[in-house]
This record gives sequence, structure tokens and C-alpha cells, in this order.
Amino acid sequence: MAFSSSAWDQLKNKTADDLIAALERDGWTLEPECKGAIQVYRKSSGTRVGIHYHPKKTYGPKLLKGLLEDIGWDERDMKRLKLIK
Repeated sequence: MAFSSSAWDQLKNKTADDLIAALERDGWTLEPECKGAIQVYRKSSGTRVGIHYHPKKTYGPKLLKGLLEDIGWDERDMKRLKLIK
């Protein structure tokens, strides 16, 4: 999945908290048994994604790209969820 340079410029400063807030706005829920640095979120369709959670930390480009691919968001979704403008 390719993102525009404008989208990457905005995404590279997003923290784990920003990403998790967007997941929750999109209907993902945290699995209650999750503890520690990896939090697993589930969509009602059964899709799961593990988020490496370190408060106030940003993701490297490879990890962020992988997470966004696993989640399945495109630029239109990220605009809707207010991750990018």
C-alpha cells in the first residue's frame, strides 16, 4: 500500500495514542485479556491487529506501514479518522 508523501509527513509524527484513538473511532475494541506492550484490537468482522504500545512514542516507517496495512486503512480512511488532513 503506497501513501503520498504528504500523508507520510503527517503520519510520522503520530504517537501510539493517536493510532489507538483512531482505531477506537473506527470501531475496533481492545481485547480485555491484553496486558503489556502489545495490545490486540479486534474489529466486529473478526479482524485482529496487535499494536506495540509505548506511550508518547512514534513508530518507525516500516512498523507504521505494516500496522496500517494490517489495519487496512487507505488515505481516505485516515482523513475520515482525522489522522491526516
